[in-house]
Amino acid sequence: MAHDDVRKVMEFLPHRYPFLMIDRVVEYEAGKRLLALKNVSYNEPQFTGHFPHNPIFPGVLILEALAQATGLLSMKTLTDRGEDFGEYYLVGVDNARFKRSVVPGDQLMVEVIYKKDRRNIWSFETKATVDGQLVVRADIMCAAKESTK
Repeated sequence: MAHDDVRKVMEFLPHRYPFLMIDRVVEYEAGKRLLALKNVSYNEPQFTGHFPHNPIFPGVLILEALAQATGLLSMKTLTDRGEDFGEYYLVGVDNARFKRSVVPGDQLMVEVIYKKDRRNIWSFETKATVDGQLVVRADIMCAAKESTK
């Protein structure tokens, strides 16, 4: 799935504009790691109300981008194993630490590293960077549910 564009991302994630936070997968190692990017643009709807005179990308949306990247890693890994991935939900964020702001024009790189899964709860170490500078680190847990299709 490396270098897959937003159309391929949308095959795995149910999110759509304005809530899809992953534009492209850059690197992917099944069951191990995923690196993706989000291009931050001034015309995104959150900038009209989140510090409109000094636009800053909301931290909670950065966490959402990280969570969506964990979903991509999990669902793609399950697909590679021949398993159905169903639905996927954020269930926990621990140890989140924000280091710098993200502004329009930045390219947010999100990296997620698989730690473990137990009883359909997947755990990840995650980080987001801009130009190689750390924006946020967080431990994220998500739950995989059986498909309701």
